[in-house]
Amino acid sequence: MPCYNAEAYLADTIKNVFEQSYPNIELIIVDDGSTDKSPEILAQLGHQYSCLSIFYQKNQGPYPARNFALNHIKGDLIAFLDADDYWSLDCLDKLYNGLIKNNADLSYCGWQNIVENGINSSPYIPPAYENNNLFFHFLKGCPWPIHAALTRKSVINQINGFSTHCFSSMDYDFWLRISAVTQNITLVPEVLAFYRWHSHGQISSVKWKQILNARVVKKDFISKNPALVAHISKKELLFLVNNQISVQAYIAFWNRDLDSSLHLFRAMIRFNYWEMKDLKYLLLSLFPANLFKKIVLILGK
Repeated sequence: MPCYNAEAYLADTIKNVFEQSYPNIELIIVDDGSTDKSPEILAQLGHQYSCLSIFYQKNQGPYPARNFALNHIKGDLIAFLDADDYWSLDCLDKLYNGLIKNNADLSYCGWQNIVENGINSSPYIPPAYENNNLFFHFLKGCPWPIHAALTRKSVINQINGFSTHCFSSMDYDFWLRISAVTQNITLVPEVLAFYRWHSHGQISSVKWKQILNARVVKKDFISKNPALVAHISKKELLFLVNNQISVQAYIAFWNRDLDSSLHLFRAMIRFNYWEMKDLKYLLLSLFPANLFKKIVLILGK
């Protein structure tokens, strides 16, 4: 569990881990240079929970923090949880039983976004990727959030933990690289993981960076694993790599996230992935950013 300025939820999240029905749990927390009361909370809880190990590092981000934690793990099975998210109390038990029953290397489950002072998303259970075209689905987008899976340590060791070259898509990169090592995965078809959307210092990457970083991750996976994607046609691969740029460009545009739409429309030009119907938006995106925004706002009135 990486922790950065998570004082609002930290104690509840740690309590959630140690109230899991699965009994044999070691929790490793790496405080990533918090400037709020998180270190004080951790110091207090360190005396309360004997199976809690706490480490501190200068602020480097959640992925270096997770890699730091991976170097101190004693167990054979690993799950990840951010300091402001939580599981159902039987989450680890059910993920463990699913993994053992099916002799799998990874078990995964459904999840739900919990929105503070807003409307929660609908609970979502992903498809059983192991029964379908796994790599096609994985290249469409991140298959599950970071806290919705249980993985064997031996598998994570094979990929040397988290990469940090595309910071806003490292969860996605992590699961993709694991899929190259093993396809022996199993779905636990229940919603067991919960992601909090809130305003307490939560760090959300700029949308266009997320989309373009995900494209880099996809391209990198395809180039390094040609045999795994050989059954997917070149046309389908082109679609899988680029389509979200187009989709998210228009979503950002109509939601008036004009910074993201500008970057994504320009990316469509750069990667030569567009149709005639896109042309008026692409031409508009060639204007300087300030002029692009003024024109869009004027036309929107």
